[in-house]
Amino acid sequence: MNRILRIFSIRREKEDFAVIIENVDKNVEYTGTNLWILVFAIFIASLGLNVNSTAVVIGAMLISPLMGPILGLGMGMAINDVALLKKALINYLFAFFIGLTTSTLFFLLSPIDEASSEILARTSPNIYDVLIALFGGFAGILAVSSRQKGNVIPGVAIATALMPPLCTAGYGLANGNFVFFSGAIYLFVINTVFISLATQLTARVLHFPKKNLGDPRDELVAQRIVWVVVVITLVPSIYFGYDIVKQNQFRQKANNFVDNEAVFPNDYLLKKTIDGKTETISLTYGGEYISEAKVEELRGKLERYGLEKADLEVKQGFAYLKGEEDDEQTKQLTDILNEKEKELRGLKEKVEVSQAEIELGKQVFRELKIQYPSINSLVLEKVMNNSETDQKPVWIALVDSQSPIAPDDQERIEQFLMVRVNTDRIYVYFEAAPTLKLAEPREP
Repeated sequence: MNRILRIFSIRREKEDFAVIIENVDKNVEYTGTNLWILVFAIFIASLGLNVNSTAVVIGAMLISPLMGPILGLGMGMAINDVALLKKALINYLFAFFIGLTTSTLFFLLSPIDEASSEILARTSPNIYDVLIALFGGFAGILAVSSRQKGNVIPGVAIATALMPPLCTAGYGLANGNFVFFSGAIYLFVINTVFISLATQLTARVLHFPKKNLGDPRDELVAQRIVWVVVVITLVPSIYFGYDIVKQNQFRQKANNFVDNEAVFPNDYLLKKTIDGKTETISLTYGGEYISEAKVEELRGKLERYGLEKADLEVKQGFAYLKGEEDDEQTKQLTDILNEKEKELRGLKEKVEVSQAEIELGKQVFRELKIQYPSINSLVLEKVMNNSETDQKPVWIALVDSQSPIAPDDQERIEQFLMVRVNTDRIYVYFEAAPTLKLAEPREP
């Protein structure tokens, strides 16, 4: 047991307390280089969000210096260092103002107004974001406290995603979208509060030396303020997390219901829309007319799947609407059917091409077998050759024989295959134990 505890112990790797606090204090300030790095990181993150590039957003998070004042807030509260706490808070608010202003200006000037999936992902924080920030904060302060820091801090910056929420708030401000703005600000606050909390708790566990405030009541008040902020931040995230779980459960139940029950003879399900937020299921069918009695019978089965509160809407195709013309619905259904038919034609063409190549391979093998009885098998396939300068289909052939084929015969087989499959590019492999030859591709 003692050996296991020694394995998990970090005391041997822990840096001196004075050095740790000095490093935290040094990374709190935004002046000179740090300030310009912050501005450029905001621009990069905003650009990544705008063009929906995950790689660019990750790059911005890697170079962002936002972790400094957040760790400073937690350390200042942990060791009762009022000077460090004030310094960290001032620089944090300064960084927040610079980041929000920079991102707002960017999105005001950007010609792309559409909210990308990268932006939407930062507008609905929940309890899972709290856990990410908390564990990220633990990892961050442990890395700062260790002599073996490695690359943990950049990883924490990516995992907790400090930069994107701030830029998303700028997007919401620039486009007058208060929902996006408030959701992104809330996510940024979650990351700040729980990274700071993790820093404070870890510093207390590692027994960092605390400064004497003079009056014990001051420390008690400070602790109460911290926990009030934590609770105020935590409660809404629990609600949003619970809401996400409920929506996922609804979607799973609804999919099971549709797969098992929403099947009608001579009808094809053209479109399925499941909204977990409003608990609605919308099904669009093409084919024979579905009577209202059958629709009601289908609604009666919702309770079996725990969907008694769900709203089921069945839309029907235009072929059997019994004289009830709806131009908009007809147009939508026509578009859906055309798209489905296009997909089916594409799949059919691929199957036909593949089948034709299989038959060609069989025929070519029979022809080669007559000329060279020692050949056991032939693999003949057309593949795509992908390179920076060339993207053309090429043929590959693998000729397996009982005994090695003479070089002159190999040459003739290569020429025969090129003519037979009507190509000017073919790679031919001749395989006969114990030799293997790779033929050069033939060019015209």
